[in-house]
Amino acid sequence: MHNQLYKNHLLNTKLLKELKFKKRKNILFYYPLSFESNVTRTLKQMRKKSNIFVPFMEAESFKMVPFRLPLKQNSFGIFEAGNTIRNIKNIDIAIVPAVGVDGNLQRVGFGKGMYDRFFAKLKKRPYIIFIQPEICYTKEFICDSYDIACDLLLTPKARISPVAKVEKRKK
Repeated sequence: MHNQLYKNHLLNTKLLKELKFKKRKNILFYYPLSFESNVTRTLKQMRKKSNIFVPFMEAESFKMVPFRLPLKQNSFGIFEAGNTIRNIKNIDIAIVPAVGVDGNLQRVGFGKGMYDRFFAKLKKRPYIIFIQPEICYTKEFICDSYDIACDLLLTPKARISPVAKVEKRKK
């Protein structure tokens, strides 16, 4: 448990540092499950400066709802804010949990495709940050064309962006 707390602290510190230099008016966060990196410290801190949204499950995808308390646990065990009639379509940054990433920095998720469907509906692509508790990366190209790719991958010990990935290959 102590190791998990330490890793979450490192990750939150890195994430806050990254968000400090980005346009961050509207941010989509995830609310973590027990096995995901806990980014709630960053979420609470950014809530003071930005509009924070979280997923609200709807059919085979989700919609964004404003982060507000109390959170309620849905049938999948995911904590959600209450539903809203607002139709929010524009975000500047999306913080997305990932099980792994492939050689294109595309997300290997939990197999339901909810994030892929959600991002396909957006008019403007936000800056996407994948979060992993441990680096799980393959150089192989295993994802499908519709799987979302990130602009930045953060773990407690690593920071990988497409530019850094290309630089690694050249060496």
